[in-house]
Amino acid sequence: MGYQQRVPPHYDLDALNSSLLHKRLPSVHSLSHPLTYSTNNPRNTASKIKATLSYFSHLLCFSQNQNQNQSMELRLAFFSCLFLFISLLAFADAGSIGVNYGRIANNLPPASKVVSLLKSQGLNRVKVFDSDPAVLKALSGSGIKVTVDLPNGLLFAAARSKSFASTWVQKNVAAYHPSTQIEAIAVGNEVFVDPNNTTRYLIPAMKNLHDALVKYNFNNDIKISSPIALSALQNSYPSSAGSFRPELVESVFKPLLGFLRQTGSYLMVNAYPFFAYESNADVISLDYALFRENPGVVDAGNGLRYFSLFDAQIDAVFAAMSALKYDDIKVVISETGWPSKGDENEVGASIPNAAAYNGNLVRRILTGGGTPLRPKADLTVYLFALFNENNKNGPTSERNYGLFYPTEEKVYDIPFTVEGLKNYHDTPRTPVPGNQHARTPVNGGGGGGVSRSTSGNTWCVAKGDVGKEKLQTALDYACGEGGADCHPIQPGSTCYNPNTVEAHASFAFNSYYQKKSRAMGTCYFGGAAYVVTQPPRYGSCEFPTGY
Repeated sequence: MGYQQRVPPHYDLDALNSSLLHKRLPSVHSLSHPLTYSTNNPRNTASKIKATLSYFSHLLCFSQNQNQNQSMELRLAFFSCLFLFISLLAFADAGSIGVNYGRIANNLPPASKVVSLLKSQGLNRVKVFDSDPAVLKALSGSGIKVTVDLPNGLLFAAARSKSFASTWVQKNVAAYHPSTQIEAIAVGNEVFVDPNNTTRYLIPAMKNLHDALVKYNFNNDIKISSPIALSALQNSYPSSAGSFRPELVESVFKPLLGFLRQTGSYLMVNAYPFFAYESNADVISLDYALFRENPGVVDAGNGLRYFSLFDAQIDAVFAAMSALKYDDIKVVISETGWPSKGDENEVGASIPNAAAYNGNLVRRILTGGGTPLRPKADLTVYLFALFNENNKNGPTSERNYGLFYPTEEKVYDIPFTVEGLKNYHDTPRTPVPGNQHARTPVNGGGGGGVSRSTSGNTWCVAKGDVGKEKLQTALDYACGEGGADCHPIQPGSTCYNPNTVEAHASFAFNSYYQKKSRAMGTCYFGGAAYVVTQPPRYGSCEFPTGY
């Protein structure tokens, strides 16, 4: 497949200015000149791009019209110019697709072949998880924009020593840029869930690395950020109530967002709707998770309707930033994807679902438009991942997120460019979520049926041992798509205390269970809940037995 050159979302306006100075142009006094925007304000980028494209289309149309002598030809020229202008604006408004190039495998092609593969697919952005010399050399002169990574293990050294940070930038950035177009440094990855407790080193490390970029005069070309996982959110449902974990607000997020604002950078977010669906397939619509047609979910906080889980997750992040008065910070989706294969209990991991998620996501991003909360926030999204990686630990899904096999054959056929989208059609099949088993309510012992109380009542409660993250995910969707009555667990309400994820999840799970008439399988939540025959006790809260 030939390389499909797509108009990128960022431009070197100084170069455009220079090239224009050497061309014979119509009198600029008769045009609205777009190249007078300040290039120092990164927030003007979209306006500059649109104005520049408008200028070029005007120039092309002016040249064409100079040679038209008949009225019909003038009309044809006008419509061709109008089409050009609209098409260019569509490109300018659209987002951008990149890919994560992980290499935890022993059977991947050499970096030089990988670069050829990226170019053949029209992928002009790549994110790597280190700064391997062979990879950065192979990308030299390719025109592909690169995000490199300073691993979590080096955060302490980069935070403690400006000299270390400067040397790292010299060896891993300055040695290759600009021939290798490094556009960002990801400082660590999901540090808030790093078992080595590296969170406290994050902000000092980012500042020292930025100082090093300033030293080399790279600070305008290369941005610094750090990918966060959605587990950094305290609340994610509804999206309008999104908030960061309280213990991270003052110590991390306020200084992080302040740094991003000061340096004109963006927040990197790793978002995986698959995890939410896998744990809550009984309450989350597969169509909602895969960007397919669905009735949508209304956010009770602001009245916005969501038609995809992805949008809802990203808007929860936007809302969390807005709550801290950082509405102006942009977001880049540094990782998202869907596995093509999983273990027996990894519901939804399949080739058809992976193809639908990634293919529909590409279409969603490249055709423009932001999220319901930020409709003008055109997103840059990095798909995870380029290859299946056979040496990764964990469940089977971890080794099967790749878009390509190591042989460079596609795992499934989806486009990555606007041109490729012309022939792309998602073909919904009869939903087969994966290796899903019949779900029967179980008691606390984990086996057998439910022995009913003398009153005949049963309740659904959370399993505290599955972990807060899984409980929070299940809680979000019990209160959301599941339609549970979660008003009593809001601040100030009767069941807010004890303020723990387990207590709140238990109330929400039970509300859902009772609303479903205690039907078989309605107290499951991906294994995060079970049925009890005695009334649950959480503070003074009373759990209902019917609605």
